[in-house]
Amino acid sequence: MPEKTLSRAAMLMALLVLAVIGSWELYLRWTGLPLDYDDGKELWSDKRAKVYDDPGKTTVFIGSSRIKFDLDIDTWKKMTGREAVQLSIVGSTPMPILRDLGNDTNFRGKLVVDVTEPLFFNNDSAEVQKPDLYVAYYKHRTPAQRASFELNHLLESRLLFLDQESFSLNAELDKKVKLPNRPGVFVFPDFPDDFGRTTFQRQSYMTDKFVADTTLQHQVQNIWLFLMHSGGHDAAPKEDPVPIVLRSVQNAVNKIRARGGEVVFTRTPSSGPFRAGEEHVFPRAAMWDPLLAMTHSTGFYFADNPATAHFTCPEWSHLSPSDATLYTKALINELPPSFVTSK
Repeated sequence: MPEKTLSRAAMLMALLVLAVIGSWELYLRWTGLPLDYDDGKELWSDKRAKVYDDPGKTTVFIGSSRIKFDLDIDTWKKMTGREAVQLSIVGSTPMPILRDLGNDTNFRGKLVVDVTEPLFFNNDSAEVQKPDLYVAYYKHRTPAQRASFELNHLLESRLLFLDQESFSLNAELDKKVKLPNRPGVFVFPDFPDDFGRTTFQRQSYMTDKFVADTTLQHQVQNIWLFLMHSGGHDAAPKEDPVPIVLRSVQNAVNKIRARGGEVVFTRTPSSGPFRAGEEHVFPRAAMWDPLLAMTHSTGFYFADNPATAHFTCPEWSHLSPSDATLYTKALINELPPSFVTSK
């Protein structure tokens, strides 16, 4: 084939690819969904490296998904003048991260630990798998992986279609082709895209559409009910893990404080049947109170503060963006001055 013909074919193919990608990007933007960052081990590791920043100007947060939704980072920075390093991981216990920070002799900062009892007091391998993976990835990142992350960030911050969790081929097939599960195989139900978008600072938030659409809210509520009824988040473990978890927390907290760091705990809001189930299976007197007593820690429990006790979560477990702003303001007022005052 003549060289000129090959060049024209290559150019035509390139234009075709650009047209398809451009059309797909324009369509996604037409749907109204905002940019969303892949909240994987790469983004988490980028934030993990920031725990060594000046403790007088930085506060680190660990936990599960609730504090990712409920801490409004812009409000935090505006009111405190401090950076918020968000290291919480959805659907997981923060215990591997707490132990990692406890064993890290270079960490001497301010740490806020959010407690979602069904996950926090859980030693099941499924709950620690993701944080263990993230911690291991951070410790063994290569220069090539760091460079790849920076390049990906440059593109991801401009192109909506690069949202792997929502718009990759596998994600699209999962949403549009509903196949029955094989016997003995469990596939976690899909969350609607509007339920959780992620910023580069790893803050999660509901879109305006989700906050206004009760159908989408019911879809997520049904997922929580499914977990509760199938022995998930609100089911008591077969073996009591609380004493083991409490000792592990105490050990990590003591190590951090011995180096001059500080640790406090918070319990973010939940409501509806989810809240009722948590109160029944994970009573405060058996978990939250011993946690503070054993670690000699300050704790902010949302139900104790009139500014936060009334919150109703749209899907029972996470705050809307407007309530997240109010919760963040209340949290700032409750935390010790060293956590919220920039030096």
